[in-house]
Parts: sequence; structure tokens; C-alpha cells
Amino acid sequence: MRRGDGADPRGGGAGVNLPALRSHNAALVLDLLRTAGEAGISRIELAEGTGLTPQAVSKIVGRLREEGLAAEAGRRASTGGKPRTVLRLLPAAGHAVGLHLDRDELTAVLLDLSGARVATRTAPLDLGAGADAVLAGAAGEVRELIAGAGRGGGGTRVLGVGVAMPGPLDHATGVPHRVTGFPEWDGYPLRDELAARLRLPVVLDKDTNAAALGLALRGPGDSFAYLHLGTGLGAGLVLGGELYRGARTGAGEFGHQVVQLDGPECGCGNRGCVEALCLAAVARGDIAGAARVLGVGAANLVGLLDIDRVVLGGRVVDAAQDEFVRGVGAVLAARSRVPVTTAGGEGRTVAEGAAQLVLAPVFGRARAAFAAHEGE
Repeated sequence: MRRGDGADPRGGGAGVNLPALRSHNAALVLDLLRTAGEAGISRIELAEGTGLTPQAVSKIVGRLREEGLAAEAGRRASTGGKPRTVLRLLPAAGHAVGLHLDRDELTAVLLDLSGARVATRTAPLDLGAGADAVLAGAAGEVRELIAGAGRGGGGTRVLGVGVAMPGPLDHATGVPHRVTGFPEWDGYPLRDELAARLRLPVVLDKDTNAAALGLALRGPGDSFAYLHLGTGLGAGLVLGGELYRGARTGAGEFGHQVVQLDGPECGCGNRGCVEALCLAAVARGDIAGAARVLGVGAANLVGLLDIDRVVLGGRVVDAAQDEFVRGVGAVLAARSRVPVTTAGGEGRTVAEGAAQLVLAPVFGRARAAFAAHEGE
């Protein structure tokens, strides 16, 4: 495993530790290189696209080439003067790990700089087995993931690890709070402990936020809610193209809105929560009923935030996508014309979004991903 220079094992910030990536302007250049793909882009086009001077672009490109992040990709005919040299991103020059700690399953993915998935691992998980035991197993899976990807030769440069788990939690400090059903996680320094085990920077966020971030980076920059129904129910909110966490990073506890005052008790201590009603309906095989309840909660959210669309995900939704889209859509149709879709992702939506917690700041995307760049 090849680590970046000067890695901070505590993992604060975005988890990016290569010298060439420590500036906002470098991120702008990298983003254009990534967008250009294999076709590449010239220095003049980089200057035009970023608003930087040609001299500044040349300086940044030089550093990126020294770090092995970019390379020449031939020449392109010019409308006047000599042909322009074209540059391209080298996706395999850096990677990020995305780790989804669900209540009963672990999913880990390795993405390259283009966001393409290089490797995946899944394993059973008991989130209530104790934080130390969970982190020991998670660290082992991450090591195997990285080692497996590196067996083809050339090594694997890992920029950091993004971890997603059920909330509530504090994204800024990397500490879970009283995770519904698992209060023993309250106050555990997960980010710092895992970073110390792996000797890599680590970022922590809620599972729904990670998934929403990944979807937002591929989306049109609109406002939407990602509703995740699996072992629990939560929401990731994207408003105006940016992930919204709230002032205390507690936004999106969608599953614990009360919609039935005398309803069944929820794991959070309240009665009649959307999560409790949805999971009870799923447990008795009433998918249509679960979809209606989810639709009521979604309609409340749409009415409150005036969002553009609703995206459904999670293992329960994945197992009955058509039924949930129809059921949630029918409830929403009575109150709005907001479209309902599914996230897809074959169960990797959260893990891939977690990896984007590390990658997004590299390309100057999504301030919500906790970028820690300095100006040129």
C-alpha cells in the first residue's frame, strides 16, 4: 500500500495529503481534467475554464505531472500557431475507499480518481458487537480491499477513507452520537480511531448524506431528497446542488418524524415514527403499506422544502423498486408533481458516496465534503 506524503492519521478534513492537491486552484484544474476524460484538454482551455492565468495553469500542471496525476495526451490542431499539447488526468494515480457500516453488513469499495469502482468487498457485521471489535473488522476489510487492488502491480495510492454509518453523528468531529438501536456508540471517536489503525486520513458522515453526495455529484445541481430504507430509514438532503447537513450536522433524521401519535414505539423512544411504521409493514410483508407510509413522509418533506425530486434507495427499496416508486409516487401525486426515482447502485450507493467524501474536495466539488484547501 502506498500512502500519500505527510498523511495525518487523525484524518481531519478531506483526507487529501498530496502536495499538488493542497490548493483550490489545483482542484479547479483537476476537475476540468477529469471532465475532459481521455480526450484531454489544453493549457489554454484550462486557463479559460478556470479563469487563471496561463502562467498559473502551467505551474499547477507541472506539479500535477510531478505527482503523477496528469500526463500529456498528444497534440491537437490549433486554429493558429503551433498545435496545442493536450493533457489528461491519470485516474489510477489516486484512489479513495468508501466504507458503509450498516447495522448488519459492511460494504467497502475502492474508487479511482475518475470515480470508477476498482474493487468491492462485503462482509457480515454486527454494529452492536462493540466499537473496538467493529473497527478491528472494518480495518481488516479495508486493508484486504487495498491489497487486493494492488496485486495487479503498480501499487495503490490511497488518499483517504470515507466512512458512512447510521446517525445521528457529528460529521465535523467524526464522532457518532446515540445511533438508533446502538446507543453504546455515543461519543466514540470513530474517525480518529480508524485513522490510527489504518494510518490513513478518515472522514465520517451519515449513510444517507454520503449517498446523497454521490448522487448530487452526478446530478443537474437541483434540490432533492434521498430516502434510504434498509435496516432503518433516513434522508440525505441536497438543496441547490449542495449537501445540507444543518448547523449541528443533524439534518435528515427523516425516519423519526411522528405521523401517528398513538403508533408503535420506535427505537428512538417516540411512537408512530415513519421508520417504525415502515419497518413494521415490511416485516409483515405489506410492501404497499410501507410505500404509502414512506410516501406520506416524503410528501411532508416536499411540502416543507419545495424540492425538485425524491430518490429512493436502500436494500428494502432495492428488493421492490417498482412497488415503492408506484406507492410513494401515488401519495406525492395527490399533493405535487415531484418525480420519484430509485438510486440504483446495486447496493453500493452509500459506500460509493462515502468514497466521494474524500474525492469531491480533490476536484473542488461539494463544499459539504469538508475541503481543507488553501489558496494559491
